Amino acid sequence: MPGFVPRSSRPLISAGFLEVFERHLDDPDGHAITRYVVTHPGAAVVVPVDDDGAVVMVRQYRVAAERELLELPAGKLEPGEPPEVTAGRELEEEVGLTAGRLVRLGGFYNSPGFCDEFTHVYLGEALAPVDPPAGELKAEERHMTVVRVALDEALTRIGSGDIVDGKSIIGLFLARAALGVDRSDP
Repeated sequence: MPGFVPRSSRPLISAGFLEVFERHLDDPDGHAITRYVVTHPGAAVVVPVDDDGAVVMVRQYRVAAERELLELPAGKLEPGEPPEVTAGRELEEEVGLTAGRLVRLGGFYNSPGFCDEFTHVYLGEALAPVDPPAGELKAEERHMTVVRVALDEALTRIGSGDIVDGKSIIGLFLARAALGVDRSDP
């Protein structure tokens, strides 16, 4: 059976690192369809676990959610930057740590119904403090709070609704599986 056949694409909006395209294609039955797609450079998230088994997270205000969220350190890929470099950079910038070992846990599309953003997930271990990078921080980073949470408590906080950020939920469950933490809930 033939697949979807792209016909044309035109940019509608360019805003910083995001773009919105109108894409025209034919479905497998030959029907013309139009979809709107947001393009994104991709991102990396790191689950930093210290020697005591605590996960280092940040509480920060998110404009789109109109509230503070408890999240794992993460950020967008810079042009040509490998995702493991992004993970290490964000770990340093957001929580002042470096990882002696970064292990790739997987990746996922955030919202493939309308966006091509793909997030790479890493486990960070053998953590050590590092001086914060020089330069101006974004407003959200200047006001974020570093929070250490035991991994099993973080998993419980997902069930209670305290952790609602998708990349953090996925990262925490992937870390649990990689570390062999045996939990029957949430």
